[in-house]
Amino acid sequence: MGGNVSIVRRWQLAATVKVLRERANLTQDEAVDRLRQGEGNWSRSKLSRVENREHNLRPREVSQLLTAYGIDDPEALEALAQLAIDSRKRDWWHQYQGAVATMVQPLLSLESGLVAMRDFQNQLIHGLLQTSDYARALILSMSAEQYTAGELEQRVAARIARQQVITKTDAPDLHFILDEFVLHRIVGDTDVMYGQLRKLLAMTEKPNVTIQILPKVSGGGPGLFGPFSLLTLPDPIPDIGYFEGPPGTFYIEDRERVRSWTLRFGMLTQQALTGERSAEAIAEALEQYR
Repeated sequence: MGGNVSIVRRWQLAATVKVLRERANLTQDEAVDRLRQGEGNWSRSKLSRVENREHNLRPREVSQLLTAYGIDDPEALEALAQLAIDSRKRDWWHQYQGAVATMVQPLLSLESGLVAMRDFQNQLIHGLLQTSDYARALILSMSAEQYTAGELEQRVAARIARQQVITKTDAPDLHFILDEFVLHRIVGDTDVMYGQLRKLLAMTEKPNVTIQILPKVSGGGPGLFGPFSLLTLPDPIPDIGYFEGPPGTFYIEDRERVRSWTLRFGMLTQQALTGERSAEAIAEALEQYR
């Protein structure tokens, strides 16, 4: 998932052309036979790379595929050709490339194309909900000697710019579940936490954001497995699981594992406080930082 172009558009295009081939009842070999009768340089390996997201299609190649699959709908061609164009555009974070860790770049690209996200955190406030002061204090606490003052501010700026996904046109639905402990873990100092919880409380009022607090009294449960995210991308891309930790970042596409994570998130949703009660819990925690 390297590179700095739109992963989501490339994946969506690859998944769509694969579905269209299957709907035409063509094997890859049969599809290549048809493609070779027209323009372009096609082989079984090239078509396989397209469907496996390893080849970034050009608009003319999209047209060649649709012709081979017997599709002459101009609207479908226009939509998929536009996807091909969009898949080559640089993501927003390219301007912050030096300040964004390489292992995080694919996640930022995926976030740019999200339809929805479900996320559980039991240690920290999610990056999409952080204030600049909280982000700065967090980065300093984890790697104080690693960055110059300028590099630190660039990283903070990138993290805040990341939050544009919340307010953009066609913003995704975002569902966060936070362990109550997160509200009481002091990152920075009490002033930082006061500002952070004020922002968290304000975020509960956004129509596309749901925040639930998992209370301490919930005891054991699926939250003990640790933080994780479920990323919903445009059709026909299946949901993807994501988590990060000391070993690195991991993207899970295995259907059974994603299904088990989905069930785990459902259980956490039931254990967590309602949205209204969660806002009250945040407000109560906020008082300790006044």
